[in-house]
Amino acid sequence: MFCSRCGNEYSEGAVFCSRCGAPIAGTGVALPAPAAPETAAAVASGPAMYYAGFWLRLVALLLDGIILAIPMVFVIAMMVVGFGLSMPFRRFPREDFHDAFFAGAGGHFIFLIILIAFVLNWVYYAIFESSSWQATPGKMILGLYVTDLDGRRVTFGRASGRFFGKLVSKYLTIYIGFIMAGFTARKQALHDILASCLVLRKT
Repeated sequence: MFCSRCGNEYSEGAVFCSRCGAPIAGTGVALPAPAAPETAAAVASGPAMYYAGFWLRLVALLLDGIILAIPMVFVIAMMVVGFGLSMPFRRFPREDFHDAFFAGAGGHFIFLIILIAFVLNWVYYAIFESSSWQATPGKMILGLYVTDLDGRRVTFGRASGRFFGKLVSKYLTIYIGFIMAGFTARKQALHDILASCLVLRKT
């Protein structure tokens, strides 16, 4: 099947064209703003939806960061308590407690914290964005949600790909991949492009 406006081929179930944003014939969806059709996306079962801009996405990211910090503080506290309770069973003088604690923290302790934080972030974003909500709590607060290029709910695998794509946006491009959401045609960050995703906002 092909778009009547630009001729782009689309898959069954799509409600708007992934190239030009035009509604698919027969879905009953109309573009809400003919003056700027390239910025509009629609879904069949609700009001018109629009691409989420850079600043809204940044605020959502900060909100999610605050939410994720809560369990991480709890995990770190439990690890510190557990490490401290094991001190009496270690073979070093009591006066060397301070140095021994930070010597241990400098290696395996910090590595475990980084690993737990990474896994927690991955599971958090992948599960929420592939759920029926299609959004993390931070995005839900601002009325944002994640879809594929045809406006459909993403799978856990695609949501995971989007999360791992953030490593490219963050480390390989020194955050330029995130800034791309401010000037690309469909407000896509680099990780959105890599995972073929969109971040939309409700109006």
